[in-house]
Amino acid sequence: MSFDVPSDLYYLESHEWYDPDTGRVGISDFAQDELGDVVFVELPDEGDALEQDDQFGVVESIKAVSDLYSPVSGDVSDTNTDLEDAPELVNDEPFGDGWMLEIEGVDESELDDLLTAEEYREQIE
Repeated sequence: MSFDVPSDLYYLESHEWYDPDTGRVGISDFAQDELGDVVFVELPDEGDALEQDDQFGVVESIKAVSDLYSPVSGDVSDTNTDLEDAPELVNDEPFGDGWMLEIEGVDESELDDLLTAEEYREQIE
């Protein structure tokens, strides 16, 4: 099976992605497929400070409950409130309308600790 792995994003081994252009964070196509139908997403509050690799929330599916980890440190500037009423967006568009939060104040040097798209692709194949 082939999964979408956008080349302009960075990834954690735990399957979260980070977009340095928008500051958005979400879970990968591979992760949403492994989880199955997402039924609930718990996210932090705007203004919360996150450290790289800290747990920031939970995603619940019909199969499992999984912790979510922050790919970078920074402050939560926005959360995707659409997921409260439509958590299935995580399955339908994990890199689009299924994004989870936006982080500002990121130290770009932390990107060195993340996987590139190519490295992440190798991990999931």
